[in-house]
Amino acid sequence: MDQPLLCFGGPYSNRQALEALLAEAARLGIPPARMLCTGDVVAYCADPAATLDLMIATGIPTVMGNCEESLAEGAADCGCGFEEGTACDLLARGWFAHADRQVTPAHRAWMVGLPRRIDLTLAGRRLAAIHGGATSINRFLFASTPDATLAGEIAEMGVEGVIAGHCGLPFSRLIESRLWHNAGAIGMPAHDGTRRTWFSLLTPSPEGIRIEHRPLAYDHTAAARAMRDAGLAEGYAAALESGLWPSEDVLPATERARRGQPLASPPVFWPSPGSNRGR
Repeated sequence: MDQPLLCFGGPYSNRQALEALLAEAARLGIPPARMLCTGDVVAYCADPAATLDLMIATGIPTVMGNCEESLAEGAADCGCGFEEGTACDLLARGWFAHADRQVTPAHRAWMVGLPRRIDLTLAGRRLAAIHGGATSINRFLFASTPDATLAGEIAEMGVEGVIAGHCGLPFSRLIESRLWHNAGAIGMPAHDGTRRTWFSLLTPSPEGIRIEHRPLAYDHTAAARAMRDAGLAEGYAAALESGLWPSEDVLPATERARRGQPLASPPVFWPSPGSNRGR
């Protein structure tokens, strides 16, 4: 691939957010074939069936998330990795049951067919897209994760860079000459006190790859109203309006300390081997 790649994760059954992302992609001139989703198409919000229908219709390359894995297998829960009895676990029981009632056999067949890994080459760099970690679909890896851990994950994948999802927070980390990139989620704010959600744009050039984290505005009021109309628990509907998650159960201390601080993510440049730029 030698043109910009739009990455996103976590539509989370938020039809309004996905529609806004597709409109932004069209504005940028990026077709579905140059978009990449890191999974969890279905989760917290009100419209799992409509969101799936839209994703399937677009044909956007999509990695299997733990939510797709669980729904496809008829599992009892979302497989998100929440500890039993925590706020996240209790809230998940409600939205997962709602999603399980709405998805159709055709939706489940699509989920079963999703790859757990998508390989691509961008500006001569070999990358792999996954959902969580190299060996665990629901592993949480954050911006504060130690270099050695991320380096080990990248080495396990046998590539130069990884595009991942699951944690719900956008970040890019260069570890020596390797990249760990998380585009964030479009279906839920980033716990930063704003209603924005996030996607990313990776733009290749002969010198390397420019990585931009971009905010997405959408009709959060309609999305929250749909959640309440569906009878879902208040926590995640309120999060769409406040920009704050209903629980910090999964967050490391560093990410908890940033609660309510609006994200400001400057572009990252990943130079090509032999390039003098960025040195």
